[in-house]
Amino acid sequence: MNPETIVIKKYGNRRMYDTSGSRYVNLDDLAALVREGKDVKVVDAKTGKDLTRVTLTQIITEDAKDRPTGLPLELLRQLVVASDQARQEFVMWYLKSAFDTYQTVQDAVQHRLSAVQSAIASPVESVKRFLGASETAGGAAEEVDSLRKRIAELEANQKKPARRKPRLKRKKA
Repeated sequence: MNPETIVIKKYGNRRMYDTSGSRYVNLDDLAALVREGKDVKVVDAKTGKDLTRVTLTQIITEDAKDRPTGLPLELLRQLVVASDQARQEFVMWYLKSAFDTYQTVQDAVQHRLSAVQSAIASPVESVKRFLGASETAGGAAEEVDSLRKRIAELEANQKKPARRKPRLKRKKA
């Protein structure tokens, strides 16, 4: 058992006690712990028997009572039909694979959303990058202006008629 595992003792009167938090908890509290990513283990207070699977299933069924968007009815029927070990293992493998795929997609979406949020949250950085690019572009603009002036000077010199050197008269010998 993981040292960070939260052990919940379940008593005969259906009360559950969080041994790490030294408090009584209900199914909603337990569901919140699981949703937070905590490793939770539910044990029978008298026998020490692991009741985690049964308790988590109970949380799912309680949630299904409140919301009609639980597991599809046909899937629930198939789970009931899958009473022998081989079929049950296959259904559990399939459900785990489907959930893992769903989780991978959710993680990718969350990663993309956080990247977008960080870009939105830091407009100051964007402005600084833009201004830095403008300053670099400003230096390039000065260089372009300097080159234009030089070209204009060269063109002006080319258009001016060249001064002819006066011809020296030769003496006839």
